[in-house]
Amino acid sequence: PGLETTGRENSSSVLDKKEGEQAKAIFEKVKKFRVHVEEKDIIYKVYMKQIIVKVIVFVIIITYVPYYLSFITLEIDCVVNVQAFTGYKRYQCVYSLAEIFKVLASFYVVLVIFYGLTCTYSLWWMLRSSLKQYSFEKLREKSNYSDIPDVKNDFAFILHLADQYDPLYSQRFSIFLSDLSENKLKQINLNNEWSVEKLKNKLVRNSQDKIELHLFMLSGLPDSIFELTEIEVLSLELIPEAKLPSAVSQLVNLKELNVYHSSLTMDYPAVSFLEENLKTLRLKSSEMGRIPFWVFHLKNIQELCLTGYFMLDHHNSIYNESFQGLKNLKSIHLKNNLSRIPQVITDLLPSLQHLSINNEGNKLIVLNNLKKLVNLRTLELICCDLERIPHSIFTLNNLHEIDLKENNLRTVEEIISFQHLKNLSCLKLWHNSISYVPVQIGALLNLEQLYLNYNNIKHVPLQLFLCRKLQYLDLSYNKLTSIPEEIGFLTNLQYLALTKNHIEILPDGLFQCRKLQVLLLGNNSLMNLSPCVGQLLNLVHLELIGNYLESLPAELEECQSLKRNNLIVEERLLKTLPPRVRERLQASSDKC
Repeated sequence: PGLETTGRENSSSVLDKKEGEQAKAIFEKVKKFRVHVEEKDIIYKVYMKQIIVKVIVFVIIITYVPYYLSFITLEIDCVVNVQAFTGYKRYQCVYSLAEIFKVLASFYVVLVIFYGLTCTYSLWWMLRSSLKQYSFEKLREKSNYSDIPDVKNDFAFILHLADQYDPLYSQRFSIFLSDLSENKLKQINLNNEWSVEKLKNKLVRNSQDKIELHLFMLSGLPDSIFELTEIEVLSLELIPEAKLPSAVSQLVNLKELNVYHSSLTMDYPAVSFLEENLKTLRLKSSEMGRIPFWVFHLKNIQELCLTGYFMLDHHNSIYNESFQGLKNLKSIHLKNNLSRIPQVITDLLPSLQHLSINNEGNKLIVLNNLKKLVNLRTLELICCDLERIPHSIFTLNNLHEIDLKENNLRTVEEIISFQHLKNLSCLKLWHNSISYVPVQIGALLNLEQLYLNYNNIKHVPLQLFLCRKLQYLDLSYNKLTSIPEEIGFLTNLQYLALTKNHIEILPDGLFQCRKLQVLLLGNNSLMNLSPCVGQLLNLVHLELIGNYLESLPAELEECQSLKRNNLIVEERLLKTLPPRVRERLQASSDKC
């Protein structure tokens, strides 16, 4: 760990923040330039045509120049009729600018020859070389950047041209083509930006009372993370190139990993560490694909949550059989668009104890293979458009809890079959369209929790109150107008929710539920609250808001556990209580 820390400090000191941003901008420009230039070979073609035209021009010049040179003379015979004066009739005349013309003509000839040779060489070079391909193979062998890509088309041609002027230019430029080099730069920038102190400020204690670090929309993972050994939950969201190095082994308290819309890779030592320590893994993706193979190495994982379009049943048998490596998996949560329960779950995970499927409103058709999960204790089929309770559930004798939320259930006549599930203690039929509860509900003698809220129930059958072990009953958001007197038989009831119904009067039997701690009666049609409410000595939460009450009974004083902030009622009704009762309620709240 000491060596790694020193290495990180040295790497971070190579570039300061400003230089790092400048280098990052260069990488982006090179990337855009490459995408734009590498698509076509326009520059190459124009250059080739230009060279060909120049060579043709040179050939034409050297063809006509010798011919016209024969007509050029610098010494001219002149016949002048001045013999009487000079004694000569013929003279050899020389132009005064002849010498200058000779020099210029010689220079022109040399220039044309040089121009012609250059054009010819360029044409030969272009025809001889493969200028639309540029390979960095030798550089990859000699350097640490083995991922430098070969380039083509105009980008390759430009690099070949650059080599003619500076052979080292392309080698230096190639650094900006390397993803490895860019990633190193990103990591340096990331480490500069995210210090240990800054990351510590992002640590929170989540709803499960665990220390969590949630990283959102970063370019990678700062090295400083691995110095925060107190992390219990690591959440990565919208991080395109996240990689867990071997340094993750420093997070000795890490038990849960959440990867949301991120691409996560990891070194083998990191996989080995997570294999032994990780207990919970959550993956969320909006793209269709397989589960990452490193997941199947997590032999000690107990809970797996998959949200998105992960392919579970695949034609690749090796992929399917990989699920057998998750031998300690007890709980799996799927939020997907499934037509059937995946075969890999029912065939390869027989020891599964908790199965949760949220099908987001899509119909789950095939459920027969559910029978194979004989060890299942909790079953959640949410938003699966079932319409009726599946018969395959009734064979799962170890079930303790069933949740059938939002399945368009209209009738639950099959509820009689639940009596065969001797261990069933929690039944959730909430958020459906159930209009009545069948009398067979009374056969569920071991039921402790019943959720029937958000339905269309108008009457409660008396047989419901045969479920003497019932501790939690939620009938809120229905169409009830009354509650039977027999509710008093539920002597173990601790939580009763009747919010948002049309109840006008409460039966005296309700106040025989002496263990009641939470009573929710808001938004009903109650005209008065019976003084018998004082018999509920264990009451800690009472909701009465939204009724037609005109006063509150003074007997509320007997509810010693009830505090002002847990008495949900209009302020005007509080004023109807005797002062001593109001003071007692307020005093209880102040103590808290």
